[in-house]
Amino acid sequence: MKNRQIPVYVFTGMLESGKTRFIQGTLEDDRFNTGEKTLLLVCEEGEEEYNPSAFYGQNVHIKTIEDKSEMTSENLDKWVKEIHGERVMIEYNGMWLMNELFDAMPENWVVYQVIFIADSDTFSAYNANMRSLIYDKISVCELAAFNRFPKNADKTEFHKIVRGISRRCEIVYDYDDGTSEFDDIEDPLPFDVNADVIEVADRDFALLYRDITENMDTYNGKTVKFKGICAVNKRLPDGIFICGRHIMTCCVEDISYCGLIVKWQGSDTVSNRDWVWLTARVEVRFNKLYGRKGPVLNAVAVEKAEPPQEQVATFY
Repeated sequence: MKNRQIPVYVFTGMLESGKTRFIQGTLEDDRFNTGEKTLLLVCEEGEEEYNPSAFYGQNVHIKTIEDKSEMTSENLDKWVKEIHGERVMIEYNGMWLMNELFDAMPENWVVYQVIFIADSDTFSAYNANMRSLIYDKISVCELAAFNRFPKNADKTEFHKIVRGISRRCEIVYDYDDGTSEFDDIEDPLPFDVNADVIEVADRDFALLYRDITENMDTYNGKTVKFKGICAVNKRLPDGIFICGRHIMTCCVEDISYCGLIVKWQGSDTVSNRDWVWLTARVEVRFNKLYGRKGPVLNAVAVEKAEPPQEQVATFY
């Protein structure tokens, strides 16, 4: 039991978003629930309650976590062992951070899927007033499901919010009539990845950085041009500097410098915090500075530049 992997399914979202109803329907589905011994952890109390008698498999054990302090590795391990559990489902409190859950998980718990559930009527308000919490959830989920979505409503705002956080997250709209529809809005990049030189405008650096690190093979062997700020350190190998931008993902508190490794024989001519126009050929390979395979930029041209009007890049 100690070494056997326990699959974990996490359902998160703000209060009254429809998580309980979503999980209830999942456990009533014989394609998902065929009798596995399941520990269902409920981390918040909403208006709706579970109806275990309607579950297709009757091996679901519900445990309520009333306070975040109860969510320890020791408790989680104990609760699943008590029922000889084969898997775990979690209705996670939208006010708690995802890393608080991940850090508390026993070593043999493996997250199989994270689903974010939102009420389409309240999602925009939550995003406006609790942006960091929305970002925290969507950034790690595989699916964002919008409940109670009007049949002919415009999906653009919802699409843009999710895509501003994650390009890999699937989006589904659940209508009042019981039907569902996956998001099929095309999301083209604002620069041409097939151009001889992929020129990236100042406002689009965050999108380039995310795409070149997530879809490295698309850029391998291609030439990119962008404006960035240099990072120079004596501990860097000769002929190497870092070029990138400060990026804000969701709020001012999480602004961080995101840079790419640049190989250039003239690296000793750039100084820390110099702004440059960098033209470089991308080579995807292992580099010790990344600690893994990543995009290494072989500089073709490095030209001094004026700082852009907006020095912090965003995904919007």
